Amino acid sequence: MTATTRTARAWRRGATVLAAGALAATGLTACSSSSSGSGSSSGSTASASDIAAALQKKSTITVWAWAPQTKDIVSAFEKKYPNVTVNLVNAGTSTTEYTKLQNAIKAGSGIPDVSQIEYYALPQFALAGSVQSLDGYGLDSLKSDYSTAVWDAVTVNGQLDALPQDTGPMALFYNKKIFDKYGLSVPTTWDQYVADAQKLHSANPNEYITSDSGDPGFVTSMVWQAGGKPYTVSGTTNVTINSQDPGTAKWAAEWDKLEEKGLLSQINGWTSQWFTALGNGTIASLVTGAWMPGNLETSAAAGSGDWRVAPMPTYDGTTAASAENGGSSYAVMKGSSNALAAAGFIQFMNAGDGETIFANEGGFPSLNSVLNSSSFLDQAPSYFGGQKINTVLSAAAASVLPGWSYLPFQVYANSIFPDSVGKAYEAKTDIAPAINTWFKASGTYGSQQGFTVTTK
Repeated sequence: MTATTRTARAWRRGATVLAAGALAATGLTACSSSSSGSGSSSGSTASASDIAAALQKKSTITVWAWAPQTKDIVSAFEKKYPNVTVNLVNAGTSTTEYTKLQNAIKAGSGIPDVSQIEYYALPQFALAGSVQSLDGYGLDSLKSDYSTAVWDAVTVNGQLDALPQDTGPMALFYNKKIFDKYGLSVPTTWDQYVADAQKLHSANPNEYITSDSGDPGFVTSMVWQAGGKPYTVSGTTNVTINSQDPGTAKWAAEWDKLEEKGLLSQINGWTSQWFTALGNGTIASLVTGAWMPGNLETSAAAGSGDWRVAPMPTYDGTTAASAENGGSSYAVMKGSSNALAAAGFIQFMNAGDGETIFANEGGFPSLNSVLNSSSFLDQAPSYFGGQKINTVLSAAAASVLPGWSYLPFQVYANSIFPDSVGKAYEAKTDIAPAINTWFKASGTYGSQQGFTVTTK
């Protein structure tokens, strides 16, 4: 497996924030240029032959993306389609890009043809009418090439709004050296994980089963894996937030056993101190997305040979269940003057040769054919003791629970997470009441943006 840089990986956490001022424009009042060009209006249709023809014509498309593999994907695309020039722009990572994108949409100029948008942020742009429906381009025929959960992530209000590139099915990354030293089991249930945490921390108060100082992307992913569905979106304006969601309560009660008893390291993630702790084993495991291996290889090199990967623990210990933590899609933006060529590019990128390039350069792919290929499954990185970790991670991708929905203002909701749930982590108090406060504040914001929000 080829390692990628921390910068390449960190964006997949899906827990970053936008300034409230910039975000306010992404509600129902958001709009884009009325010109969609090249047969790209939402009511038009285009065949595969129309896209193929567009790729043979002289044109230029602008692509906003930060994933480092995109450069080589663009080179391969331009080699195959020499009449299309791709202007690749790194407009910033995650919410930095979203702020610039929203400003361009509001101004009605400078909008790229294609934009990289994380799954948690896609509904915000899709429901505002800022991305081009791909249904009319025949790309909906690709549905069977992806898992149900991945396809759900790019389908908003029944409309295909982007194509998936990478995903973050969750698994348990653990330090085998530390687990063996203290006689810890590789847990199959969350209760076993809590028992491991207690045993480890009792044996050495300076060592922890994992770290968690409060992260909205992690919380939503863990609620998802617990079977939670706290958010329901109907149409473009109706949002229900269920503060009594059973999955949310199930996860909060389990995690409280760790959080309230001080069994979680409070080292902030993605810091040098955090990577040092992962390298020397004082943080003994992580429950995170399948994009994590490159980060460990690059930034926690001292742990090489010690780490392994196992399926995510579950509540019953028998039925495999995972959730997504991070991941990105590519959308054709409304206002593109070369929308057919743009659609052809994202098809090449995410459903063609580009996805293989992405996987070969350390990305975790979403395309089933790549996930199940021997070249992917047989990778045995020395960092993980020669374990074929992708067999575990590919299985995790297949076991992601379907039916999850993000809020159409999730980016803002994540930005206010520290005001409630973050404080509960700091005080080591019950998580559930803080989540309810978070849900309520998120709903209030949604109502202010013109959504009809029902909070149960």
